[in-house]
Amino acid sequence: MRLDAHQHFWQFDPLRDTWITEEMAVIQRDFLPEDLQPLLEDKGIDGCVAVQADQSLAETDFLLSLANKHDFIRGVVGWLDLRSDQLSADLERYTEQVVFKGVRHILQAEPDDFMMDPAFMAGVKKLADFGLTYDVLVHQGQLEETLQFIDQLPEMPLVIDHIAKPQIKEASFDHWAKYMKAIAERKHVTVKVSGLVTEADWKNWKREDFTPYIDFCLEHFGPERLMYGSDWPVCLLAGSYSGIYDLLQSHISQLSDTEQGHIMGGTAAKFYSLPQY
Repeated sequence: MRLDAHQHFWQFDPLRDTWITEEMAVIQRDFLPEDLQPLLEDKGIDGCVAVQADQSLAETDFLLSLANKHDFIRGVVGWLDLRSDQLSADLERYTEQVVFKGVRHILQAEPDDFMMDPAFMAGVKKLADFGLTYDVLVHQGQLEETLQFIDQLPEMPLVIDHIAKPQIKEASFDHWAKYMKAIAERKHVTVKVSGLVTEADWKNWKREDFTPYIDFCLEHFGPERLMYGSDWPVCLLAGSYSGIYDLLQSHISQLSDTEQGHIMGGTAAKFYSLPQY
């Protein structure tokens, strides 16, 4: 099964979606399953994992409603208030839907030490009791705290979104690599090879800009702990769906079919416990 392990849907609301600034005008519109499905079919991709982009229960309900109408949406990573007194009740309710696979919080926008907040940590730990995963969305400046966070969750299925957002545009590498190497030693952590082009120069990136980062992930995590994600439609800021897909495909083409299969679907299917795995 070939999967896009990270993409988003939304009905654009300028009051809610203030993170989509004027320089992002290309994504200031609706993006729905009808827009994505032909792009997946064009590349022979069987399905996708829809990931939250807004921190509200309404967002989680929205994604689940789309998944219930479109079979190619194989899993949903939603948002829940992990510090809420109502978390257990919310988890009981949402896990009644088998397509609900995990939770994400936009940690990259939070202040230092947020990850280590006892109430937040307790909420993340509770996800495991319900068979859910957790997507870790951070930037490279948060990696030291991220490592501490990971070490508090030794058995929790965790995936690092967007390879932890290294500053590719500035060719920043050493700080990112130091902590990602340490994270790679924690075998319960996987990584999404996604969101790369939007960390590069949007208009002038070259394929070789990404080589050291992808090679590093292959060396330290290995194909069985990597998964492809387009980050569509955010990726449209710096390229097309086809271009993003081809970027990774060209880089992993020297790997065996089995290794490519892990990255292009197998790892995601196993991590999220998707149907037909």
